[in-house]
Amino acid sequence: MKQKERRPGSKTAGGPGAKPQRDVRRDAPLKTGKPPAKPARDTGPRTAPAARDRNDRTAEPRAAASVSATPERPLIVRSGERPAERVPVILESLGAGDFHLIDSGNGLKFEQYGPYRIVRPEAQALWQPSLAAQVWDNADAIFTGDTDEDGMGRWRFPREALGETWPLQLLGIDFLGRFTAFRHVGVFPEQIVHWAWMKEQVEAAKRPLKVLNLFGYTGVASLVAAAAGAEVTHVDASKKAIGWARENQSLGRMEKLPIRWICEDAMKFILREERRGSKYDIILTDPPKFGRGPNGEVWHLFEHLPSMLDICREILSPKALGLVLTAYSIRASFYSIHELMRETMRGAGGAVESGELVIREAGFDGKTRGRALSTSLFSRWVPK
Repeated sequence: MKQKERRPGSKTAGGPGAKPQRDVRRDAPLKTGKPPAKPARDTGPRTAPAARDRNDRTAEPRAAASVSATPERPLIVRSGERPAERVPVILESLGAGDFHLIDSGNGLKFEQYGPYRIVRPEAQALWQPSLAAQVWDNADAIFTGDTDEDGMGRWRFPREALGETWPLQLLGIDFLGRFTAFRHVGVFPEQIVHWAWMKEQVEAAKRPLKVLNLFGYTGVASLVAAAAGAEVTHVDASKKAIGWARENQSLGRMEKLPIRWICEDAMKFILREERRGSKYDIILTDPPKFGRGPNGEVWHLFEHLPSMLDICREILSPKALGLVLTAYSIRASFYSIHELMRETMRGAGGAVESGELVIREAGFDGKTRGRALSTSLFSRWVPK
């Protein structure tokens, strides 16, 4: 995997609240040709709906993977010094395993997922594509159609009809890509940098680690942690997502790995873990912006995130190695979650590093550095 971490001092464009776009392509000449336009609405059959359980990273999120009303638990008043800070931190990937970003522009991204080249919406790709329109039009799969309040759309297959799933591998983990009706493909590759960091922590530890993966989706992160030697608890409120995760586990012949698959509301689960006195060494949390739960619960990120992080702090072990938060599709600076994380971890020592996750274009060969596409905000507490 090719990735790098840009530390404080790196140039960042845009003011607070903006997700800056960086580094106009300079390492490869632009190719001529009419830039591709956004795919027109397709009138073909809809893809069978995926579970409405995952925050939509490119449009207004629908029903979330795990949502909850505000818990009946007051925030704990913290004392002591706030952790040191490292900002801005840009965690960048040029691709890994079976994935890389080929090109982007006109509100779209052109990606390689194993044998398939895929076009999907990407609102932050404000520039013009580098590759010609006919190259984009020759993709194996193009997401188009409805992206309205229900979040459903269609896949168009210009070359030949494709099945719903296909095999992929990242960080040595086998799993299935999947054409869902919500434009997602079963994995969020910008998270690779967090998974690689977690893998290194688990492998370097001279003791067994316990990892909690909240809003765990299709389980790739959980499988990475378990394969590295951790005991993993994977939490997601969607039965379909848990089923996909178990399918990925079977695909890689990893059934004997110590993973607990928990189908439950994330907030209810961590509140119960706090009452039980359960502790975890690493917690990954990837909450949606907004969602409604199966029992009418409502989750609003800005309203409920402080409580969620506060509870996570309480279930971190005394020798914890990290608390990782990512946030998508929000109109905020990374400083909003950075300062919240520092307040939450007041008195815990260590440092909070926050910034953005970006994927850099890599061309057809996966090696030609191009423009950086910002995908999400993140904040990560580490003990040193």
